[in-house]
Amino acid sequence: MKSQKPARIDKILASCGYGSRKDVKKLIKSGQVSINGVIINDAGTLVNPSLDEIIVAGECIFYEDNVYIMMNKPQDVVSSTYDDFETTVIDLLEGEYFHRKLFPVGRLDKDAEGLIFLTDDGKMAHRLLSPKNRVPKTYYVEVYGRLNESDVKAFAAGMELEDFTALPAELDILEKNNNISSAYVTIYEGKFHQIKRMMKARGKEVTYLKRLFLGPLRLDEELEPGMWRKLTKEEVDLLRAI
Repeated sequence: MKSQKPARIDKILASCGYGSRKDVKKLIKSGQVSINGVIINDAGTLVNPSLDEIIVAGECIFYEDNVYIMMNKPQDVVSSTYDDFETTVIDLLEGEYFHRKLFPVGRLDKDAEGLIFLTDDGKMAHRLLSPKNRVPKTYYVEVYGRLNESDVKAFAAGMELEDFTALPAELDILEKNNNISSAYVTIYEGKFHQIKRMMKARGKEVTYLKRLFLGPLRLDEELEPGMWRKLTKEEVDLLRAI
């Protein structure tokens, strides 16, 4: 773990899911919190979570500045933090990390599946989503219709759509016939329904869409739809390098 700056113990415990600041203060006043073996009663006590041992009700806590999660989003789940009617990617966490206020970095259509990155690191999210960084996003796509080299050239040239001009993209055809064609598509922005709209402009209809890559982050093939895991240190470092 990287060295962290000292912070108030009530802030640390609230971030670790021990309730609101008010709840944490009651916990501290009750004598259930110790730092390096010394029971404290001041909620403003400074602590360095990467160096100090923090015990709460007999349990040693592990604090993380930020949380980084990879999820294989299934179809019929929305890429939102909350929805009154639909199942969200946050719902799939089943309450774990609920106190961290995680959010999806970018969107994935409800009927699409694949890689979704969840975090509470706003700075990293901004770097990944900033148009100037042109972070590549790669998808596997199936369409009605026969893809051909003219489609490859159209994607590579940048495509004029109704409300914006798409940046040059990469279309790598895997299989083509008159009914269903498949391909990898890499785009460098994330407009609403972008791949569907680009394919429609070429006379094709997307029937299946799955995101495989977000920048250097690759979807873990062992994650079944709906499953998730925390990123490894190496994966986080790759994202920080952007």
